[in-house]
Amino acid sequence: MTRKLGIALLPWPEHTRAAVRLQQDLGVGEPLRPVLSEDGNLPHLTVFQGPFDHRLEPGPVLERIAASLSLPAAISLASAGLVHQPSGWLFLSVERPVLLEKLQETVIGLVEPHLDRAAFDTARDRAHFTEAERAGFARYGYRYTGEAYAPHLTLGRTDEETAAALARTGPRHTALPGTWIFDRLSCYAMGEHGAHAETLAVRPLG
Repeated sequence: MTRKLGIALLPWPEHTRAAVRLQQDLGVGEPLRPVLSEDGNLPHLTVFQGPFDHRLEPGPVLERIAASLSLPAAISLASAGLVHQPSGWLFLSVERPVLLEKLQETVIGLVEPHLDRAAFDTARDRAHFTEAERAGFARYGYRYTGEAYAPHLTLGRTDEETAAALARTGPRHTALPGTWIFDRLSCYAMGEHGAHAETLAVRPLG
């Protein structure tokens, strides 16, 4: 049985609430989906996601990640602003330090044997992908890998014009935290638009 799962970093509770408020503030009049909440679709920073076979065990894989990489108790990342990503996505981009690159490399190395490549969405429109994103998608079923890895918190999806306008004007009307702090690893079941819909396992960093 194939399951669509992700590995993510979860922010401090204070920053979880800040991301929820940010989505609400930006989505006035044109709600962004899926709706983020503290007890539903959690704000998160995806490290990797995709379709996996039934042999991938959420708890043990987080332990293997932690054992394979020396992680601090918390990771502080500077905000890089709002980004419109075709088609219709609004991201809160953050910096990409070497630690995050190593974390993604480690995660992919551990979970790749469980990828169900037959379940890759080959019908997906990739016309707006960069070359690096196409390569990542073809190899792993996830566009943001390797050179194309773009750490971010997804604030939601709407129509293309609205997403582009929010990325331009949002910072004028809404205060963006200067840094985001993450202190947990999560394995989650994907929901609408790849949301962190159900927490299957969680582990403190470090």
